[in-house]
Amino acid sequence: MSDAPVTAAPAWTPSAAQHLETVLWVRHWTDRLFSFAITRPPTFRFRSGEFVMIGLPPAPGETKPILRAYSIASPSFAEELEFLSIKVQDGPLTSRLQHIQPGDQVLLGKKPTGTLVLDAVRPGKRLFLFGTGTGLAPFLSVARDPDAYANFEQVIVGHGVREVAELAYRDLFTREIFDDPLVGEEARKQLVYYPTVTREAFEHQGRFTDLIASGKLFADLGLGQTAFNPDEDRIMLCGSMDFIKDMAALCESQGLKEGSNAEPGDYVLERAFVG
Repeated sequence: MSDAPVTAAPAWTPSAAQHLETVLWVRHWTDRLFSFAITRPPTFRFRSGEFVMIGLPPAPGETKPILRAYSIASPSFAEELEFLSIKVQDGPLTSRLQHIQPGDQVLLGKKPTGTLVLDAVRPGKRLFLFGTGTGLAPFLSVARDPDAYANFEQVIVGHGVREVAELAYRDLFTREIFDDPLVGEEARKQLVYYPTVTREAFEHQGRFTDLIASGKLFADLGLGQTAFNPDEDRIMLCGSMDFIKDMAALCESQGLKEGSNAEPGDYVLERAFVG
């Protein structure tokens, strides 16, 4: 029998393109929706509204981590990085990610990017932030950034969901943000929150495309118009593929032009999530 020592398998380490960060807190909104925050590396920089790759270290028997693009829900100056996620029971990543606890480790990509940023829209009067489901995430970042209120007279956050319980961060937009030391005073004067639900009775009901096409959204907001005004209105879109395509077509039909980081426009969408 050999007396040679047993060599343990080397511990997995992240690649040079990834940070390994620690989970700070987790909040479960529903059985399909949760938020979490992780530590922020001192060298990590991003613009409010950008996304980054998120993942978990490989499970036993796996050799590579599974990574997915996630919008950063915290503003660019925040000390922690916040994310909003769905739960997919058989999803390669979220089937595990939904079970994380404070103290666990999460992989964070080193290169945030995206077009849902203030730099990608032209100056205007009103900034509409339309998100469905977890598509609210980048607008949690933008709506907590002082530059949004410096650049626009009004910031309108529209969140569309199926059920009332899925209106994650409703308390933030109806109460908590007004006490924010950086944007609270401006938000009280300039922020409007417009939640809408499709499968339950609620103060606003229906899909954004229908509410906009009918003019009801503008009436509800008391804007005195029946369609977007290309001279004043700027729009950011994030949600399902069908939502993005339908909303983009609606924006184009009302005279708005798509923008990008290279050429700012009247509306922007995140193509990384559209396929």
